[in-house]
Amino acid sequence: MRIGFLFNHSAGHQVAHSLPVALALRRLSNRADIRILVSQGSEAEVTRMLDREAGPRPDIVRLAPPAPLARAAKRATGGAVPADTLSVLRRNLDHFRDLDALVVPEKTSLLLKTHFGLDNLKLIHTRHGAGDRAIGFDKASGKFDLVLMSGAKIRDRLSDAGLLRQDGHAIVGYPKFDLPPRSPRPRLFPNDRPTVLYNPHPSPALSSWYSMGPQILDWFAKSDEYNLIFAPHVMLFQKKLTASLSPFALGWNRLPDVRHYDLDHMLIDTGSAASVDMTYTDAADIYLGDASSQIYEFIRRPRPCVFLNPRGHAWRGDADFAHWQAGPVVETFDDFEAAFEEVPMLDPADRQRQRDLFAYSFDLDARPSSERAAAAILDYMGRA
Repeated sequence: MRIGFLFNHSAGHQVAHSLPVALALRRLSNRADIRILVSQGSEAEVTRMLDREAGPRPDIVRLAPPAPLARAAKRATGGAVPADTLSVLRRNLDHFRDLDALVVPEKTSLLLKTHFGLDNLKLIHTRHGAGDRAIGFDKASGKFDLVLMSGAKIRDRLSDAGLLRQDGHAIVGYPKFDLPPRSPRPRLFPNDRPTVLYNPHPSPALSSWYSMGPQILDWFAKSDEYNLIFAPHVMLFQKKLTASLSPFALGWNRLPDVRHYDLDHMLIDTGSAASVDMTYTDAADIYLGDASSQIYEFIRRPRPCVFLNPRGHAWRGDADFAHWQAGPVVETFDDFEAAFEEVPMLDPADRQRQRDLFAYSFDLDARPSSERAAAAILDYMGRA
């Protein structure tokens, strides 16, 4: 039984959602031939995670890189068109054709079936993150042979949209939580100020960065009350031009002011491993953000949250913004300043809401989530 795990992205933020499953599957089954297929953008994070594992490594297949024309098309569009990702799929069809199943954390790989003729290949979706954005529950989300879900929330939303296949889904928990814990809690600053994590999403339709972000960084730069970790979604600065499709919006990016990098109470990280392995969600005291699914990793331990809604979304009662129930929502920069005039505190009602949101999003038990996911794959492949 040949099972591939594909990491075909220009950044490494999806790796922790699938690689622990590959390692667990290798431990649980001696009849599964596990292959790790990596493109250049994900290889560094795959290697970093494997370096922390004991025992022999699974086979790593370095995929043929994208064609020069595809790289040029990506550059010409400021990164808005992922021509390189599509080119990697096309140029490595022989690797995919040799598999019984392919496990992926993203949806672009559906093209292997819909456009590249690999009808017999079983596609298994681990998803990445447990967020609420509408794109996580679009029609493509229902086209996989097997979907592995973090908890009841994902199941319910896919079911409500008519996207669950009978015998093609399983709730398995959150394999990213199986990463080795850091103890003690990371200490990132030479003082004891409250530490705020500002974690904007790249989507122009939802992100606070394009209209408020630089001004927020300036405010914290002048503050003698707070430390700030600025760790946006790793894709925010990967593209000069970012597009969101539902609803449609465009965003032109500009990097943080160079002055902010030299302040001892500010940490600017636009894409290191620490920005994707929960270092900052563990270290911060307060969360400031908009649409990133990392909010759910943050509230694993309830703490104060403040959400930014500069586009004035009518969010109440909308499942796409369920995480905004975890704290106050502000719409203007003046409201942001008022929210941080005094150090935000977590009141009992918000604490309980965070616990409820977390429990609905993650079904966790004594068995590691990666093992539950591996067992679900073996069960499905045995039936298939």
